[in-house]
Amino acid sequence: MKALPPAKFSIGQVVKHRLFSFRGVIFDVDPEFNNTEEWYQSIPESARPRKDQPFYHLLAENDETEYTAYVSEQNLLADDVREPVRHPQVREYFEGYDAARNSYRPRGGMAH
Repeated sequence: MKALPPAKFSIGQVVKHRLFSFRGVIFDVDPEFNNTEEWYQSIPESARPRKDQPFYHLLAENDETEYTAYVSEQNLLADDVREPVRHPQVREYFEGYDAARNSYRPRGGMAH
């Protein structure tokens, strides 16, 4: 069995999408793709990521709305805005935002 690459980003870290205009905080990590084939096939082939990499669950936001997103590692970058995420579910997963580290502290018992 092939060894999976370690996750580049961590739970609580604020990230942004490489191609699309949204940012979010990571609340869970899958070591490799773990969503439906239907979801995967709905991504245009030219933009479809590899399955053999970490995928991240985000509490995401753009200029219009907040939502959850499932994003491959290859499509994420560290966010440089250094502002808290406004997603209404942030308090369910995290306590306290650290601007210097641009990350949140997971609530007790929530770390993966």
